[in-house]
Amino acid sequence: MGRRDFGTIIEIGDILVSEEVVTEYFACDYAVCKGKCCIVGDCGAPMKDEEIEECERDYPKYSHLMSEKGRAAAEEKGFFEIDIEGDIVTPLVPGTEECAYTHFDEAGNCLCAIEMCHLDGKCQFRKPISCSLYPIRVKELTGGGKALNLHHWDICADAFIKGAREKKRVYQFLKDPLIAAFGEDFYEQLCAAAEYVLKNQ
Repeated sequence: MGRRDFGTIIEIGDILVSEEVVTEYFACDYAVCKGKCCIVGDCGAPMKDEEIEECERDYPKYSHLMSEKGRAAAEEKGFFEIDIEGDIVTPLVPGTEECAYTHFDEAGNCLCAIEMCHLDGKCQFRKPISCSLYPIRVKELTGGGKALNLHHWDICADAFIKGAREKKRVYQFLKDPLIAAFGEDFYEQLCAAAEYVLKNQ
């Protein structure tokens, strides 16, 4: 670990983790936000190259769960698009900020059509890992390393409040996606680093 003007940096292999990932509280409050992160924003969710293939492979299994507008967007644009920064992201429904892969239930709650299909045991792909990892954003570094930073978004204000109320830190709330993305060993080392950082605050 090293100290910088912008806080403690936790270094685990070639992955740098901002101290906010272990010090800040967070727990999604879906009852309040109703999945707003899938329908608000200036671009889609970041995607990996291999996730595009998985999206396309399972599309026949989850497409019926998407809105008609979402299917039209995916079939017109493809399974991804390039944002203004040149990154691969999920396609948006034209004229909106809504991810093409969203599903709306009768109460207007927003869900992920891909994840619904996965949880129902009908497709292998769950959803882009960037969605599961939110509010952590992963940045690719020169030389092949990665930086994990906490993203603050006003629509998630209630999630920070709920996390504090439940005493759940970001890295604890995101245990499963962090393990899925970086492995058990990484998560164990992150927990050890978190204990040290929190003890020395």
